[in-house]
Amino acid sequence: MAAIVCAVCWHWRDKATRLWQQTRTAVASPAGITPQPDPARYATLKEEAERWRTDLAGRYAKARTPAEKDKVLAETRNFLETLLPEMMLCWLGTPWNFHGTAEGPGQGNIACGYFVSTVLKDAGFRVDRYKLAQQASQNILRSFLPRESLDLQVGVSYDNYATGLNKAEHGVRIVGLDSHVAFLVTGPEGFRFIHSSGSKPWCVVNEDQAGAEVLRRSNYRVQGLLTGDKEVLRRWLGGKKIGVKGDGPATAAAGR
Repeated sequence: MAAIVCAVCWHWRDKATRLWQQTRTAVASPAGITPQPDPARYATLKEEAERWRTDLAGRYAKARTPAEKDKVLAETRNFLETLLPEMMLCWLGTPWNFHGTAEGPGQGNIACGYFVSTVLKDAGFRVDRYKLAQQASQNILRSFLPRESLDLQVGVSYDNYATGLNKAEHGVRIVGLDSHVAFLVTGPEGFRFIHSSGSKPWCVVNEDQAGAEVLRRSNYRVQGLLTGDKEVLRRWLGGKKIGVKGDGPATAAAGR
């Protein structure tokens, strides 16, 4: 079983190197044509997420040395760094709405906070998607990551910010802006900004550095590397409930 799981994890890592070509294709649609949501693929990915979470968790529980445990955590990270972006791409073209709470791609409208919280929940993180989505973006980040691991920049030019991202460790990030929350996927060919956009074209989009106007316009940017935190990986493996930081809704951050 260990050999099978290892082989599958290497398969997912190889797929991750091809994600950048897939994402370029996803945003290269002819003018005026919006990518269509893919609920069937999304359902399959949800099933795979739970199946492999269970298998990897079993391997982690049987690991006897720190080195063995770290190996499983590395495989878990590889898996999530392919799974999460693929799940995000299934949402492309799903319409945005400030109050949107769709449960899946193409199943209605989706606000930015609900897009982030729903993808995380469906990827296997045990979190209340409603409560998480209603928090200010920094509380969304703090629900997963310690404060000291967050990178907060205010008043930094977009060119300088993007240069830093292009040099950053590869992985899946959550980013909070002035009144928005989104995913950042950093990789060998730069970064992708994947979010439910309250600006044109008012739907879930996958943007590169040049096209990420919402990220460009924001004066406030706070982000953290979700898949680079071992405690996050352990909580995913163990199916542990993730407590949501914050006491009440912050609809301006969650909806736009």
